[in-house]
Amino acid sequence: MLTASGLVAPLGQHQLVVLLLQVGLLLLLALALGRLARRLGMPSIVGELCAGVLVGPSVLHQLWPDLSGWLFPTDVNQAHLLDAFAQLGLVLLVGLTGIELDFGVVRRRGRVAAQISAAGFLVPLGLGVFVGYLLPGELMPDSTDRTVFALFLGVAMSVSAIPVIAKTLFDMKLLHRNVGQLILAAGVVDDVAGWIMLSVVSAMATTGLAVGDLGLPLTFLALVIAFAATIGRPVVRRFLTLLGKGQEPGVRAAGVVVAILLAAAATHAMGLEAVFGAFVCGILIRSSGAVDGVALAPLRTVVLSVLAPVFFATAGLRMDLSALADPTVLLSAVVVLFVAVVGKFAGALIGSLAGRLSRWEAIGIGAGMNARGVIEVIVAMAGLRLGVLTEEVYTIVVLVAIVTSLMAPPLLRLAMGHVEHTAEERLRQRDMTPVPTREEAP
Repeated sequence: MLTASGLVAPLGQHQLVVLLLQVGLLLLLALALGRLARRLGMPSIVGELCAGVLVGPSVLHQLWPDLSGWLFPTDVNQAHLLDAFAQLGLVLLVGLTGIELDFGVVRRRGRVAAQISAAGFLVPLGLGVFVGYLLPGELMPDSTDRTVFALFLGVAMSVSAIPVIAKTLFDMKLLHRNVGQLILAAGVVDDVAGWIMLSVVSAMATTGLAVGDLGLPLTFLALVIAFAATIGRPVVRRFLTLLGKGQEPGVRAAGVVVAILLAAAATHAMGLEAVFGAFVCGILIRSSGAVDGVALAPLRTVVLSVLAPVFFATAGLRMDLSALADPTVLLSAVVVLFVAVVGKFAGALIGSLAGRLSRWEAIGIGAGMNARGVIEVIVAMAGLRLGVLTEEVYTIVVLVAIVTSLMAPPLLRLAMGHVEHTAEERLRQRDMTPVPTREEAP
C-alpha cells in the first residue's frame, strides 16, 4: 500500500509481531525435535517437519483453533511473509547442497554409477507418472492438466536426497565403502536430473505448455547448462575472487550468497525453478576453488542451523494428516509409498546387477538411494506453490519423504553385513575426510 507521499507503507505492527512469533516458534520447535530425532537415530529433517505438523492443521488447529487462527492466519499477505522467509532458506540450502557435491566421485565410478543412476531415476519416474494417471481426479487441483500432475508426481518419486544419504553413510561409517561411493555418485546424477525435470515440469505448469510445446523452456535449460559447462566456472571464480580479495571470511560468504541468489533469480526469470539456478551455482562455486571451507563456515552455520530448519518446519506446517482419515486419500498414500519404494529399489537393483555387483551390494545401493528426504520435500513444496498438487497429495508426498528416509539405515545395515571389506576400502577409510552435510548442523 502507498502512502500520500508515494512511498510504500512500512510493515504493520501486528504483521511484524506475528511474523517474528511464527519464525521464533517454528525455529525453537524445529531445533528441539530435530535434536530428538537424531538421538533416536533418525534424520533431523523428520523432527523439523514434525515441528510444523504440531502447530499446523493436523494438531494445533484441532486442539486450539482460535490460537492457530491467530498465530497462522489465512490472510494471504501474512502467509506470504513467512513463505518468503522460508524460500530464502530453501534457495541457500540448495546452493550449499550443490557446493557439497563432488563430481569427482561420478568420474571415478562413471560407468557403473551411470547405469545405477539411469535405472534408479527412470524406473520410479515412469511408475510415478503411471500412478499419477491412475489417482482419483478429486486429488487433483481443478485447473491442473493431468499430464503435468502425473509428471510432477513422477519427479517426486524419482529423486534421491544427497544430504540425507551422505549423513546416513557418515553416521553408519559407510562413506568409505564402495557401495557408499556408488550411492553418492548415482545420487549426484539423480539430483541433477531431478532439478532439470523439476524445472521443465514447472515451466509446463506456469505457462500452460503442452508436452510437445516445450521449445522455449528447453532452450533456456540448454543455455544454462551450456553456460555452466563453458564459462560459468571462470566467471564465478573471478566474481568471488574480486569480491573476497583481502577480506575476512564473512565477506566471501556474503559473495557466495549473492552469487546463489542471482543465479536463482536468473533461472526463475526464465520460467525454470529458482532452486535449479541455485544448485548449478553451488556446483560452479565448488569447482571454481575460489572459496574454502573456512570462508563458508559462517554461511553454513546460518543456513543449516536457522534457515533450513524454519523452511522444513513451514513444509510440515502445510501437512494435514487429518486428510488421511479419508479412505481415498489413505489408500492413495499407501499406493504412492509402495510405488516409490519398489520403483527406486527396482531401478537401483537393475542398474547394480547390470554393473555386475553382488546381490547384497545391489540391495545396499537400493536402500541408500531410496532415502528421499530433503529433495522430495522441496519438489512437493514447489508443486503446492505452483498449484499442481493439492494439500492431500502434498501430505502424501512428504510422508513418502519421511518414511523412505527412516527406512534407509536399517536396510543398509542389513545389506552391508553381507558385504566384505576390501583393501581399497580400508585405504580410502584412512585417507577420507568426511564432507559436511546439512544434517550435521547442531
